[in-house]
Order: sequence, then structure tokens, then C-alpha cells
Amino acid sequence: MDRENASLIVIGSELTEGIIADKHGQLVSRELTALGYHMNQIVAIPDDGTVGHVLKALLKKNDIVIITGGLGPTSDDMTRSAVAEAAGKALVKDEAAFERLYKRVGERIWGANEKQAYFPEGFATLLNPNGTAEGFFGEAGDTLLFCLPGPPREMSPMFYDHVLPYLAALKGHHNRKRLEYSTYLIAEAKLEELTKEASPLINWGTRFQEYRISLYADGEEGEALKAIERLRAMCGPDLIADGDITALGALTSLLRERKLTLSTAESCTGGLAAMLLTEEAGASTYFPGGVVSYSPDVKENVLGVRPETVEDHGVVSVECAAEMAEGVRMKTHSDYALSITGVAGPDRSEGKDVGTVCFGFAGKDRGTETVMLHFSSWGRASVRRKSATAAFILMRAFIEGKEPLIDITTKWNYI
Repeated sequence: MDRENASLIVIGSELTEGIIADKHGQLVSRELTALGYHMNQIVAIPDDGTVGHVLKALLKKNDIVIITGGLGPTSDDMTRSAVAEAAGKALVKDEAAFERLYKRVGERIWGANEKQAYFPEGFATLLNPNGTAEGFFGEAGDTLLFCLPGPPREMSPMFYDHVLPYLAALKGHHNRKRLEYSTYLIAEAKLEELTKEASPLINWGTRFQEYRISLYADGEEGEALKAIERLRAMCGPDLIADGDITALGALTSLLRERKLTLSTAESCTGGLAAMLLTEEAGASTYFPGGVVSYSPDVKENVLGVRPETVEDHGVVSVECAAEMAEGVRMKTHSDYALSITGVAGPDRSEGKDVGTVCFGFAGKDRGTETVMLHFSSWGRASVRRKSATAAFILMRAFIEGKEPLIDITTKWNYI
């Protein structure tokens, strides 16, 4: 059947009491509107059992109802029983879900936790790698119901990975084509400002993620493509990539494709780049190892940075970064190496501002290149994340050898 309209129920007493602000409503309504659905209502209710009454009212006038929250093990988590009653279904144990939950919580499953393995009969489950409450969906009469966990770190991935693609494939809504991009290093507020400048004719959407922001352009395709090129000219071409991809993923794909190895020498990032590089299964094929050289002594005695380099230029310098990269490449016998040394804060160092970071990129049979960047800082973690992301972008560019890295970074703005 055709489906044209939708409503959302957001459950949580902390929402209705004003303790936290609702962001699910904004996210869901923005994404469904972009797909061409009409949003009828967004209803926030407390954890007091009223979900059943609200749900029955919404079922009468919606093709789709999405519920977030109320899937936990406690007595005030009533979503699954309310949905079962509204759909005229019994709650039944899903053995596969029970096994998945048992692997996560062990013997604690017996008791209240066990209820999280029960779902309305005939409803399909939605996996939740970020928590214990799996989502589920099915039909209550003519209405399609989706039930998602309340915590944003669980709800958002489930919505984007499962619910949104499912709804995009249905018939009845206007199904406008939406282009997707990944942006790096630019703050979300600044990105939203720049998108409006690039084109007020496009409906823009953003989704914040830890190492990138997903950007969506909804509108006439020709205008959308022109707007993206304007945006790339404003920010820097390498900071906006087509599709859903991390800077790390783009680099590791290239390493695997070309059968190359990469090592790291890190100071201010404290091993973050190495940690990210080893998160993928089989990372040993391209990552032999790295060195966290936080002190000048380790830079000199392990990586071979010359004492006079530290004395004359300091550890936060392109000269030091170059020798760090060359030293770790020789130590690990890797094809390529990157180094990161900078000021993560909260205080200035060596007379350099917080957010000043130097990078070195060394390669077998290649001249070493260096770059100094100045990141806007939202704290130490922010500088570290930006540093690792920038290192991955520049390492890929260095391997591909399209143009000098210094020429690439002179086009970067708003980082």
C-alpha cells in the first residue's frame, strides 16, 4: 500500500520535565520530510504508561508511526507491551534475540532483562550493536510501526542504518532524490552556515558523527551538484567526499588495494591514529606498528630525531615532524609513515597556539613532505580527532602523489 504520512512518539520523563531537549523529533522529521513524507505529529510523553493511549490515537490517521524509548528492562518501559496490544498480537520470545542478549549480559539476563527478548508476534527485530535493547517493526492494522531505543547513540545508528533505507524504498511518498556526502574537519554549525550560502534552493541536512559529518542535499539534482562544487570551493575539495565514507576508510582501502604498509609516529594524538588504523579486522596487512613519542627523549632515542632539531625548532615543528616520520618508517620497514606533533591544549606550548599541529609524511623512494595546520579548538579531544582525520586525508593524497600537500592544505578553510 502507499504510505504518505507519519508521526513520532518520543518517550522519556526527562524530556517532558525539561531536563534534556528532544533531538529525535528534529532528526526524524527532517529526514522523513526530505524523503517526501508528511509529518503529522511529534508527541513527547513521560514514562508513565500513556504510550498505549497516544499510540491508539495516532494509528487512526498515520501510515507510519515511529516510537523511541521505553524498550528497557524496568517496569516503566512499556513500549513493547503497548505495541503488542495495539497490534492485537501476543508478546513472544525471540530465541535469536535472547541468545544475542545473553552474550552481552550473561546471567544477568534472568529477571527483568529477559523481557528485552520479547517482541509482538510477527514483528521483525532491528539489531542494536550499541546497547541491549533491540528495536522492532511490523504492522498494526494498516499502520507500519517502528520501535527504537531512546538513547541517541543507539537510536540514531538504528534509524539511519535500518529505518530510513526501509522507508525510502516504500511507495506513496514523493521519493525525491537526495545526494549524500561526507565532510571532514568543519564544525557542524559552520557547515550549516556555508550550505545556505552555497545554495538557498537546496534542502540541506547534516548528521554529526565523531570523525565526520554526513551532509545531505535534497532538491533539483543539477542545482544540488553545482551547490556542492561551490561548497568545495569554499572549504577545500578534499574536505567533502562523495558518499558515506570516513577519511580513515578511504586511506585503508587504498592501502589494501595497493598492498602497502603504513606506520605512525605520534605525539599530541597519543596513539589515536594507530588505534583507529587497527580497528579494522586484518589491519596487520597494512599496519606494522607505531610509536607514541610524547617526550623529546623518546623522539630522539627511539625515532632518531636529532637533538639540534628539537633545540633549534622545537618538538612542534615541521622539521621535527619530518624526522619522526622518517624514523618510524625506518624502524618498522614500512612503505609509508606519518607523524603528528602539536599543541592539543589547554595551554600554549613553545610559544605556539593551541590547535597548532605539524605533520610529516615519508615514503620509500619519496621525498618527505610536511604540513603545519592551525585547528580551531573545542578542547584536547577535538584537536586530537581533527589531527588524526587530517593525517589520514593527507596520507592518502601523499600516496597518490597528485600535488604537493602544502598546495592541498592552502585550500582548506574553516578547520
